[in-house]
Amino acid sequence: MSEIQEVAAPRRRINFGFDKYSGIYVWALLVLVFALWIPDLFLQTSTVKQVLTFQAISAIVALGLILPVAAGAFDLTIAGTLTVSVCFTAWALTNGHGIVVAAGGSLLIGIIIGLANSLVVVKLKVNSFIGTLGMSSILIAIAYMITDSSQIVLSTSGYAPFFEFARTELFGLPLSVYYAALIALVFWWILEYTPGGRYLYAVGGNPVASRLAGVRVGRVTMIAFVASGASSAFAGIVYLATIGTATPDSGSGYLLPAFSAVFLGATQIRPGRVNVLGTLVAIFLLATGVTGLQLAGAPSYVTQLFNGAALIVAVALAARTARRQA
Repeated sequence: MSEIQEVAAPRRRINFGFDKYSGIYVWALLVLVFALWIPDLFLQTSTVKQVLTFQAISAIVALGLILPVAAGAFDLTIAGTLTVSVCFTAWALTNGHGIVVAAGGSLLIGIIIGLANSLVVVKLKVNSFIGTLGMSSILIAIAYMITDSSQIVLSTSGYAPFFEFARTELFGLPLSVYYAALIALVFWWILEYTPGGRYLYAVGGNPVASRLAGVRVGRVTMIAFVASGASSAFAGIVYLATIGTATPDSGSGYLLPAFSAVFLGATQIRPGRVNVLGTLVAIFLLATGVTGLQLAGAPSYVTQLFNGAALIVAVALAARTARRQA
């Protein structure tokens, strides 16, 4: 008598992409919660415009940070670079220099800061976290020197052409939003479709193997730091053209959100790898949460609380993803 063995057909599991698109689901959930909780305040065109406008600067800073992180380095000078850029641009304008000199000088300063970071990290072999932390302290001191420990206020009437650089609206949105979108498009193309992007990821994944394969690790790291510095400096110019006031702590609120967005973005779209699209999702997810809580009457410290918790969760998720891939 023969035995008939029945083999159960494997069940098909429906994959909703939670491993790659969980941030989008959480973002949609936040929108739904606040839409039901405070519809009169949250479901407004002005709210969407506010989020996009003020997150444009954060996006520019975070997008620049992607490059050194992809190369396996930390750049803690992004906030300091933004601050020095804001202060120098305001100082140059108020001392009779033109917009081209002020903005061009700020971009040059950002490039120099990136070169200084690469010198410390690549040539002096200082850990990137420690090296850029020290550089950040130096930049704060420079910002105080430029402003003489006070604030510089640009009058709207006296510097109207400069304010138009960021405040001019196109299809209902200020130009600052389009600057962030353009930078995101350029960095996305570089990381996804050019040899430079592959070199960045290779150096970040295994610098020793990359060096043996002929990749100039030091040069790749230097370019990443320079791009990060230039992006942060450009964000400072946009910040000043948006806010109109320069203080020695202008960039202090951008360090934590940028790192939170980059690490949280590394768990999205392409898990285990920092990427532009994931970072953008993370930026607006965090912005939606903070904005919704503020509109609901949450205290002012909720921003720091939310971003700090997000950074911890993001790093934990990124580590979990790395372990699963290993």
